[in-house]
Amino acid sequence: MHISLASDSLDGIAPALAAEVERRGHTVTLYGALAPDGRADWAWCCSSAARDVAEGRSDQAVVCCWTGTGASIAANKVAGVRAALCADAVTAAGARRWNDANVLALSLRLTSPQVLTEILDAWFAAAPSTEPEDAANIAYLREIR
Repeated sequence: MHISLASDSLDGIAPALAAEVERRGHTVTLYGALAPDGRADWAWCCSSAARDVAEGRSDQAVVCCWTGTGASIAANKVAGVRAALCADAVTAAGARRWNDANVLALSLRLTSPQVLTEILDAWFAAAPSTEPEDAANIAYLREIR
């Protein structure tokens, strides 16, 4: 898969994020502090990564800021993106399964290297639910204005 990655700083897990995603066999596009010449402000870099997903340049994205909140808000402003702020593996798996989340938002402050590994394991292993009620919820998200 092609994964877009964005972080507004190089704090916490940010320096290891690209290597961890690439280690899993994915190719990456980098934004913000992760890119040599990217604008590092959270709203700009995280929405850029999310736009890659919405426009089909990436399959998924991982966006990060100090709390993860701004990263998830910026990503969710992009039509077609379902970003989930996940602090643990169970939440990440549920976000993929029940919400068909296509952007993972992480807190640079709270996510340890071990928890990052667990979250990414769960995120990449989970698949969207095929249950009719789950599909109906995802379809309805496109209608909400």
